[in-house]
Amino acid sequence: MVSAAEQLARNISFSTFSKAKELQARIWFTLIALIIYRLGSQIPIPGIDVLEYAKAFAGMKQGILGMWNTFSGGAVERMAIFALNVMPYISASIIVQILSTAVPSLERLKKEGEGGRKQLNQYTRYLTVVLAIAQAYGVSVALNNDVMAYAPGIYFQVSTVATLVGGTIFLMWLGEQITARGVGNGISLIIFAGIVAEFPTYIAQTWTKLYSGQVDFVVILAIAALAGALVLFIVFIERSQRRLLIQYPKRQQGNRMVGGESSFLPLKVNSAGVIPPIFASSLLMLPNTLAGFSGSQAAAAAAAGGNADQIASASSGWWGDVISFIQAYLGPGQPVHIVVYAALIIFFCFFYTSIVFNPEETAENLRKYGGFIPGYRPGKKTAEHLDYVLTRLTVIGSLYIAAVCVMPELLRNEFNGMFYIGGTSLLIVVSVTMDTVTQIQSHLIGHQYQDMIKKARVGGKKK
Repeated sequence: MVSAAEQLARNISFSTFSKAKELQARIWFTLIALIIYRLGSQIPIPGIDVLEYAKAFAGMKQGILGMWNTFSGGAVERMAIFALNVMPYISASIIVQILSTAVPSLERLKKEGEGGRKQLNQYTRYLTVVLAIAQAYGVSVALNNDVMAYAPGIYFQVSTVATLVGGTIFLMWLGEQITARGVGNGISLIIFAGIVAEFPTYIAQTWTKLYSGQVDFVVILAIAALAGALVLFIVFIERSQRRLLIQYPKRQQGNRMVGGESSFLPLKVNSAGVIPPIFASSLLMLPNTLAGFSGSQAAAAAAAGGNADQIASASSGWWGDVISFIQAYLGPGQPVHIVVYAALIIFFCFFYTSIVFNPEETAENLRKYGGFIPGYRPGKKTAEHLDYVLTRLTVIGSLYIAAVCVMPELLRNEFNGMFYIGGTSLLIVVSVTMDTVTQIQSHLIGHQYQDMIKKARVGGKKK
């Protein structure tokens, strides 16, 4: 039987949306905030030579900086004031989540409800500032040379750190404002906007190759069909759940029996979200980043008029052999890179799922409120059953994420780099879109409920 909420969702139309003035205001607020974010992504930090930095970035875009550049919508490539984006905030959130399962004081805060959640959010903000300062200082040191900075020195480093940290704090605040006054999760939408902003560039590159005859029209249709099938597969898995039946016993309240109802505990196939591929990509791209940084050092030494020994020391010797090995075996598209990438994704799926879902804690909460899974005793047996189900779901979810992230790498090799968007970016775009659409639908359903209450005059007629 269709529930009342599902019936209302089916009746949603454009006229319903046109009457929801509060939802329209929220959508406009979200769009304006994202436009402000995109404008800031075009403004370079003060004192940097943009052209020379672009040349240096070209040798490092295969590493972790390339992934950050994708998430920031090209802000890293331009070294804009929002170059750090919200990555320090995401790192801080993950660190606080891990610590909340290991540190007793933070674990108590996690169980205190809304007050404890606000305190954990405050700790996350403080840690975001610390991580942003550390990352900004590293960027300032790397940029502080005669090639990429107009006036290298302590003032350039201080201004770079202040600009990048200020940009990250502003984006963190902007994301929280979107969450409170707009539609969807603000931090996720900022990353989503950065990824989607690069789509016109990809389309223009594809059109240029098609117009110049470098690629056939049939190949483009095949790529579009594969991308569409991959999106449908992601939507299907992300909406898939394993529902465990939860039964509540009847109890006597006065002269009547109450309770006895049942509900479901939904367990997602992919409980870890997009965190595992981000972790795996960052860890696997770190060697390529170091290799690219060494190559840029050699180029910078040559551009600065360094002698042959300075240039050779940056590009030869045992470190040169290590760089050659990394580029030969761990470079994007290499078989070893793909196998290690998939293995790291599977590992981080199990690791992060064990953090976000605790079977013992869930079983204890069910026992406190009188709920139980039919056929399993409350407490230890329920926790073991939850762990059994969750482990098997995580196996499916980890294989699904590994397949989605590895497939674009294989397609990129097959079609000579024509498949531009990566699996992690595709996961983020589809997941954020689904979450935002769900929230918009929830607002519309709430608006319909308000209209029904007004028409029914539940409060009675005015005298």
